[in-house]
Amino acid sequence: MRAIIVFYDTLNRRYLPCYNPDTNTIAPNFTRLSQQSIQFDNSYVGSMPCIPARRELHTGRHNFLHREWGPLEPFDDSMPEILKKNGVYTHLISDHLHYWEDGGCDYHTRYSSWEIVRGQEGDHWKAEAEDPEIPPVVKIPQKMQGTGNTGLWRYDWVNRKYIRDEEDFPQTQCFDRGCEFLEKNHDQDNWLLHLETFDPHEPFFVPQKYLDMYPEDYHGKHFDWPRGEATEESSEIAHCRRQYQALVTMCDHSLGRILDMMDKYDMWKDTMLIVGTDHGFLLAEHGYWGKNIMPYYNEVANTPLFIWDPRYGKKGEHRQSLVQMIDWMPTLLNYFNTPIPKDVQGSILDGVIENDIPNREYAMYGVFSGHVNITDGRYTYMRAPLPEKGDEVYNYTLMPTHMNARFSPAELKDAELVKPFSFTKECPVLKIKSRDKYNVGRFGTRLYDLQTDPEQQHPLDDPQTEARMCKAMVRAMKHNDAPAEQYARLGLNPEE
Repeated sequence: MRAIIVFYDTLNRRYLPCYNPDTNTIAPNFTRLSQQSIQFDNSYVGSMPCIPARRELHTGRHNFLHREWGPLEPFDDSMPEILKKNGVYTHLISDHLHYWEDGGCDYHTRYSSWEIVRGQEGDHWKAEAEDPEIPPVVKIPQKMQGTGNTGLWRYDWVNRKYIRDEEDFPQTQCFDRGCEFLEKNHDQDNWLLHLETFDPHEPFFVPQKYLDMYPEDYHGKHFDWPRGEATEESSEIAHCRRQYQALVTMCDHSLGRILDMMDKYDMWKDTMLIVGTDHGFLLAEHGYWGKNIMPYYNEVANTPLFIWDPRYGKKGEHRQSLVQMIDWMPTLLNYFNTPIPKDVQGSILDGVIENDIPNREYAMYGVFSGHVNITDGRYTYMRAPLPEKGDEVYNYTLMPTHMNARFSPAELKDAELVKPFSFTKECPVLKIKSRDKYNVGRFGTRLYDLQTDPEQQHPLDDPQTEARMCKAMVRAMKHNDAPAEQYARLGLNPEE
């Protein structure tokens, strides 16, 4: 048995023709993939954003109610490590810079081997003490104002100086190495290739040939790294969306290279292929760019997912059952005939793949300190914290690091050692005070009917449906062994 994961970051399904026939994005290989695999229409995020999602990929369980961005914990089960210990060779190829920071430092070492590609976003890559020259831009993201010698903004402009031709781009190099792996190992058995690119994550830096596929008449300032409120002129918004589409087209080209390799070596007969993303992205819809600082509308939460499973031979079909990233881990372990740890929350997707047999009634998702969200596929419910409880959040961890820094002594001095959770394998954990990072509670609690309002423009006032979704949310939180303060923060009664 062999398996390939092709993993993108920030892929919005509404910019893929196989999901949205009205888009003018050029992406023939995603369409080709949809014809060769199962296309999931109700795939939802779990824990947001990047590294929390990857913790779900490894562990098969949600983490956003207990932990913000952070490494794998000592008590975590890791899918590639479990496979490695059971005789399956696992290999990671990635240009995702957050793996090489404090908050992602122990993910890549769970694999049998791993390769890194430098230069994405603000990767601290090339050593240039002099600040780079930056052209006039529409807007510098607030968190990146100025330059300084540590910011993503500064280093991104350093990196671009060394990325000139398409073969220099990190995405291209990742897929070069992925194709190399398949050339070397297509006749071997028992391996998993995890091929991952940070694209089409912002900044939307892309070779000119892909931009040329989207002609425009724009003469404004540079704009390929959007964040925050979408207050720009309509021409600037259209220009930035064009940059994103061009980068999606580059991702599509790279995907085609893997599909070509599977054709070349007839790997469809014995190799599972999973193609997906950690989350989507708002491109000025709902008045915002990005994620996290606004409610999790479906442009972010409802993700593209494709799976080819050679055991069932199902292709060119759609599935409506709710699925999440926590399902990838047990599905892969089961595929390789490997036992699934008891702490896994996700479900094996075999029944969904073969006959669209649902494996869950609801899907819970969210970001640490944000709304807690739940959907049944028809309704999406976004539960906001009570105004006075927004900061009532704690990290439960034995790995006290943030995205790119250690927890400070000031954060740790009042930490408590508290009793284990059900999934910490009898290990007590540190309880460390945190705070509301995104202030999304200001939007209030929202309920949407996706059948009558697919664009989520008109929140519902439907007490009966809200009560049902609240009960489902409490059940999901209990299944996750959520901390007690999370119920109080949301104004939920865990006994109901």
